[in-house]
Amino acid sequence: MKEGQTLWTRDELILAINLYCKLPFGKMHKGNADIIAMAKLIGRTPSSIALKLGNFASFDPTLKARGIKGASNASKLDAVVWNEFYNNWDIALLESEKLLAEKNHTTILKLNDIKLDDLPKEGKEKERMVKVRVNQSIFRRVVLATYNYKCCITGIENPELLVASHILPWAKDEKNRMNPMNGLALNALHDKAFDCGLITIDAKTYKLKISPKLMDNKAPNSIKENFWAYERREILLPDKFLPSREFLKTHNAKFDSNVD
Repeated sequence: MKEGQTLWTRDELILAINLYCKLPFGKMHKGNADIIAMAKLIGRTPSSIALKLGNFASFDPTLKARGIKGASNASKLDAVVWNEFYNNWDIALLESEKLLAEKNHTTILKLNDIKLDDLPKEGKEKERMVKVRVNQSIFRRVVLATYNYKCCITGIENPELLVASHILPWAKDEKNRMNPMNGLALNALHDKAFDCGLITIDAKTYKLKISPKLMDNKAPNSIKENFWAYERREILLPDKFLPSREFLKTHNAKFDSNVD
């Protein structure tokens, strides 16, 4: 350690990995506004924040598979915090968001712009719904950032038209609700088709498969333009948090059962 430097605390690392999850990989540089804001929040330089994000990148298996090594001076505590997140996304992401809200002297609800007007005034049902909305808000930001705010099928870049879609449904897999590798950035139309099993992404090739139900020669031009045009094309893959092949295999099986 250089003279004058201070060791990173556990809380600082948790905030840094929270930011790592929310930034597209190509924007993890010292000039990024979010990195500058984080540096101010925890009393470090933007350069040190960017370097720490590079340390976390060195653990990311998606980057390793692409031959990107990340920074080479990660600490043992860096590895511990990374593994805590990577092995327990649901708890770790939520706890990091609570810490971020605390550091910003606000609430996790305000931080995520969660509206409560349509919720019960009190009770366990309200608590449950608040938690669901917070988790969905965090998951959306992480997944969209992972895909650089582009639909992985069409390349549409309008955030208002994008959905953070779960590969394994929210209601059926509690352990992977917040796992970014269980997410796809899709436009609303393809999200609905994916959810219904009318399209899937091949677990081996990451190429789009269209159900025969949509491939009828009598299909209207809207179906041909929005589905046929993308048949067997590889999706736009993210730089980090590659969609899980195991999760996609499960979805492929649902797709195949709909075809039979």
